[in-house]
Order: sequence, then C-alpha cells, then structure tokens
Amino acid sequence: MNSIFSQFNTVKYEGPTSDNALAYRWYDADRIVLGKALKEHLRFAVAYWHSLAMTGSDPFGGSTLARPWMGAGDPIELAKIKADAAFDLFRVLDLPFFCWHDADIAPNGETLAETLKNFHTMVDYLEQKMSSHSTRLLWGTANLFSHPRFMAGASTNPDPEVFLWSAATVKNCMDATKRLGGSNYVLWGGREGYETLLNTDMKQELEQMGRFLTLVVEYKHKIGFEGQILIEPKPKEPTSHQYDFDVATVYGFLKRFGLENEVRVNIEANHATLAGHSFEHEIATAGGLGILGSLDINRGDALLGWDTDQFPNDLWTMTMSMYHVIKAGGLGQGGCNFDAKVRRQSFTPDDMVHAHVGGVDLCARAFLAAAKLIEDGKYDALLSERYAGWKSERGAKLLSGELSLDAIETLALKDELNPQPRSGRQEAIENLLARSIYTDAV
Repeated sequence: MNSIFSQFNTVKYEGPTSDNALAYRWYDADRIVLGKALKEHLRFAVAYWHSLAMTGSDPFGGSTLARPWMGAGDPIELAKIKADAAFDLFRVLDLPFFCWHDADIAPNGETLAETLKNFHTMVDYLEQKMSSHSTRLLWGTANLFSHPRFMAGASTNPDPEVFLWSAATVKNCMDATKRLGGSNYVLWGGREGYETLLNTDMKQELEQMGRFLTLVVEYKHKIGFEGQILIEPKPKEPTSHQYDFDVATVYGFLKRFGLENEVRVNIEANHATLAGHSFEHEIATAGGLGILGSLDINRGDALLGWDTDQFPNDLWTMTMSMYHVIKAGGLGQGGCNFDAKVRRQSFTPDDMVHAHVGGVDLCARAFLAAAKLIEDGKYDALLSERYAGWKSERGAKLLSGELSLDAIETLALKDELNPQPRSGRQEAIENLLARSIYTDAV
C-alpha cells in the first residue's frame, strides 16, 4: 500500500553547493570526523509522535493535519497504516533510528489488559517492519501524561492505583524496547510535579518517584537490558513545577536515591530554555556530572512561553551544544532525536520532509564546526590560559584537600597577595567562534 510519503525519493548527500531542496548539503553520513563516521556521532532519530501522531493542534486551535490513519475505522488497522507511513518516512530520510511512546504506536483499550494487548500487537508489527528496513530503535518510552488518569501525575499520583497502572505500562514498554533492540529507555515525567502546593505532599510524591525509578533500574538488570535508562528534564508546562526541573535537579534526585551511576539524562533544547538555561548549559552540566545520555533536538520560540518544539535553525547555539557533546565524550548509546513538529500551517507531507532535511543539515554542519574548533585548538587554548593558575603546584594543593582553611590564610598572608582583575576576553572569544562557525570551510 502506498503511503503519503511514497512520492518522495530517498534523500541523498549532494554537498554544500547543491541547489536541490531535498538533498543533504552537510550530512555526509559516512564522512569520518574525529575518528568516527558522522552518522555514528549524531545517531539521528525520527520521533514517531511528532512526525506521525501530532495533529497540528495548539493551545488555541484544533487539528490542521489530516492523515489517513487519523480517520474513522478499526484502531489496529489504522495503527498499521500509520506504521507503514512511518517506515516509508524513515526510508525517505535515510536516518538510522526512530523513537516511540506506547500511545503513538498503538490505540488505548478500555482496560489495562486490552491496552497492553493492542500495544503488543503493534510491537509485533513494528518488529515485522524492522526486519525489512534498516532503521533501528533508539529508544522507547511510555506516555504517562495524556490520559485523564494521569492528571495528577503517574508515579507521583495521590492514587496508588495510578502508580500500579503506570508501573505495569513501563514494564511492558521496557520489554518491547529490549525486544526491538532499543539502545535506551526514556522516562519523561510529563505531569510529575504539582499545580499548587495547597494540595500537594511533596515529600510523599518524591518518595513515590524515587521508588518508581528504583523499580525500573532493578527490572533493567533482571531482564538483561543493556541500554541506558534516561530521564528527560523539564521545568514546567503543563504543571507549574515539575520535579525533574533541569539536569542539576535530576542529578540531585538521583543522588538522593543512590541512582547516579544507573541513570543518565535525555536533554531537550526547548526544555532547557523553559528552565531559563541554554541547550549548551544543560549539556555541559550533564557532561560535567557524568550523566549525559542523549539529546532531543528542537527549539522554542523566544516570544512564546510554552514548548513549541520547532525544528532547529540556530547554527551558533547548535555548534556550541555539539562542542560540549564532544568534550563530554560523545553521546555513546544515545543520539539526536528530532522531538520537533511542523507548524500548524505546514500540513503537507513535503513539509515534514523539508523540516527533517533542514534539521539534519543544521546539526551536521554544527557538529563539523564544533569538531573544527576542537581540532584547531585555539578556543581550548584560551580556556586553558584562563585557568592556568589551577594547574600550578599551589592551585593543585588548594583543590587536593591537603591545605586547611587556617593553612590557606597563613599562605595568603605570607605571600602578601594582591590579586588584580584579569580580562575574561569575552569579545575576543566571540569573534574567534563566529569566524569559525560561520565559515563554509568545514
């Protein structure tokens, strides 16, 4: 059966001078950069939900995207039509991975048992599709936020029956992720927070969330799942406060429950900005704490206060984000998932293809520019020069713990210290980066 993407040829790399709107100019998948193929560094994934399940609705308007699987009919048959279209889209984009929520690939049932039956029917179908396609699974996750039962959270819900439903759902999603060869399992607490403290016992809810995550980690080891367990931080929207606010907050939570060596983070660009941070800040924080796992690639709108999930287009921001990815040792089993959706007015299938082609090229060009920064060494040299004093014998002693506060005072008085301000050289660094990032010679 033809899908809405059958008309498109597979997108190919044609180089920076190509005038083909549906060609990759910068994403040369097999190009070796820093010792690895570009496709292995970036590990691009197509998001099943934003690409196949979203309808074009926003907080102020209804659906604008009419897809064949969104009409009336048998829910399982419609889900199979959606899956056929998904794998046709994967063929067109020629990217190595995809990601899903359970609710994206299968319809809900009237009961938990019926919902899980539908889910496993579609997992069977996805496994069949994957047997004849090259696209692999980057990660799976459970939608524990859309249904009204989750209006007060999933693991943090005041009702233990919702905890039971959620835990059973995650167990089955983990099984499916392992079965389909997924590299990661993501926990996104879309409503794990509160709307008001007036009806919230925060200590109780955090204990529930900690127990839930511990159960997930224990089950990972029980079934021999070799992928990463990831938490996706988000500060707000729809709740006024979420417990997984940002990377630093998640790390504190992991430390609280002794899970800092078991769980990493999946960082989304739009969530970072909603938290008042930049994407590169969150990546650098995760890298410094040793918990960088994977990325959701998108952007927000600086003039709007919600999660707009647009495709990326800012070369500077993405280059500095990729720089911090490289400095952290890369994404490993993670990847770059396009958790991004076309605009309400972009309702045709070719809009979807154009959006991904642009996002892929933006990320690829940014990675090449970041790699060039590192290979050139000038930027790193400026940073090293600024902190050179900490590499001295005295600087090393200050950090090693061998000097007490009393000893430090004695040393400071003995040397008659009189430190003078030193330039941070911000403008010089900005010029250096701009000249490197925006050149075509990458």
